[in-house]
Amino acid sequence: REGAGGKMAALVLGRVGLRRAHLLGGRRQRLLSFGAARLSQESAEPNPTELKYPGIVESTEEYKFVERLIPPTRVPEPPKYDTYPTPSGWRPPQDPPPALPYFVRRSRMHNVPVYRETTHGCRKMTLIRKIEGDIWALEKEVKEFLTELSGMTPATQVNEVSCVIRIKGYFDEELKKWLIDKGF
Repeated sequence: REGAGGKMAALVLGRVGLRRAHLLGGRRQRLLSFGAARLSQESAEPNPTELKYPGIVESTEEYKFVERLIPPTRVPEPPKYDTYPTPSGWRPPQDPPPALPYFVRRSRMHNVPVYRETTHGCRKMTLIRKIEGDIWALEKEVKEFLTELSGMTPATQVNEVSCVIRIKGYFDEELKKWLIDKGF
């Protein structure tokens, strides 16, 4: 049963072009059909012979701006100073390297590879990495140095495969200074 209000709504909806449809559903259908008609008019594909592509221009002049954004592949060599140690305390390795049966190579940032490690929350360890040559001779000298320094022989672990010596306790600063004094 339609009353006067229903007739008026049908008349208004008819004028808008949404005949006897739900307000949102009808609008959606009408907009979709309008968009499809518009797309069919616009989507006439152009003739490939009419397409003109600009030529490719390779500019080496602007590449200098791109080069600034590319990160370096390796860390540059540190600059030469008149006196060492530098204000930060850094010293280069001896040239030529010391004549010892082992060699401790610097890290890629040119630092001595001695690190602190805490495992299991409270186990304090010092690691010496990047060891080449006779790792057991280095372990023996490290034990002698730390026994002289602390008065007791620390527990050590040698891993020949990964070229690492682990020492129980924090001795990183002392070992770094000792290795630098030896020429590494």
